[in-house]
Amino acid sequence: MKLALGTVQFGLHYGIANEAGQVSLGEAQSVLSLAKANEIDVLDTAIAYGASEEVLGKVGIDGFRVVTKFPSLPDDQNNVASWVTEQVRESLARLGQKKLYGLLLHRPRDLLGLKGGQLIQALADLKNDGIVQKIGVSIYSPDELNEICKKIKIDLVQAPLNVVDRRLESSGWLDRLKGDGVEVHTRSVFLQGLLLMERSKILQKFSRWSNLWDRWHEKLQDSEASSLEACLAYPLSLDQVDQVIVGVDSAAQLSEILQVAKNGNEVLDTSFMRCADLDLINPSNWNYL
Repeated sequence: MKLALGTVQFGLHYGIANEAGQVSLGEAQSVLSLAKANEIDVLDTAIAYGASEEVLGKVGIDGFRVVTKFPSLPDDQNNVASWVTEQVRESLARLGQKKLYGLLLHRPRDLLGLKGGQLIQALADLKNDGIVQKIGVSIYSPDELNEICKKIKIDLVQAPLNVVDRRLESSGWLDRLKGDGVEVHTRSVFLQGLLLMERSKILQKFSRWSNLWDRWHEKLQDSEASSLEACLAYPLSLDQVDQVIVGVDSAAQLSEILQVAKNGNEVLDTSFMRCADLDLINPSNWNYL
C-alpha cells in the first residue's frame, strides 16, 4: 500500500479543517486497526507531535514501520551524541518499540551548523548499531537539499507535495532522489485540509487566492470528481513517490481515503493550481495572513 498514516492528530489538535480536535485513544485504536487491515504499514510521527508517540505506544503498533523525527539540536548542547541517543531512547520507550524504521531531522539545517559533523556521526552510529534502519530529513522546501546532500548520505526524505505545491517535482529533486536510491515520503497532500474544504467555507484570509479556489472548484464540478479524488490522484500517480502520508481525524475518514485510493482515479489536469507563494504553500505562514 502506497499510503502511510500520519499521526500528528493523535497528539495535537491539528489541521485547518479539523473540527473534531485531537483524536481520542479509542478512535486512534480504530484508525490503526483499519490501517493494518488494509496493508498500511508505515506510521509517521514526531517528538514534536504532542502525545502522538505515547498514544501509539498505548495502542500498540507491532507490525508497523515507524518513522519519527527529533527536534532541533539545542544551542547549549555540547554532547551531541548523548543528546541524540537520549532522544531516540525516549521515543522508543514511548512507542514501545526496540527499533525504528526511519529517523528524520525535523530541522535538517542543524547538519550545516558547527555541530553538524557530530550530528551526522551520531546518526550513522544509530544506523550501524541497528537501532535505526534509515536516516534522513524532513524538509519544507527542496532547496534545503542542495547543501544537505553534500554533507550526508540520506536514506529517506519527507517533503510536502500536493496539487498546489509541486516544488519537489518541478525542481527535479524528485527524480534525483529516486535516482540516488533515496526513499521519498510526501506529506500535506490535502494542504492541512484546505484543499478539501467547500468553496464557501474557505476562510477570508485566503481570499488573496480566490481565483485559484474558484478554478479548483469549477474543475471539480466539471469533471464530477471529488476534491479527495483529485488530491490523492496526483501524488499516487508518481512512480518516484514511495509513500503518501495522510492524516485523519477518524476511522471513517481513513475508510473514505482508502476507498478512493483503491479506485485508482484519473489524474486530472490541475496544473493551473501550481503556486509558488510561500504564504499559501507553507502552512507555518498562515498565522500571519
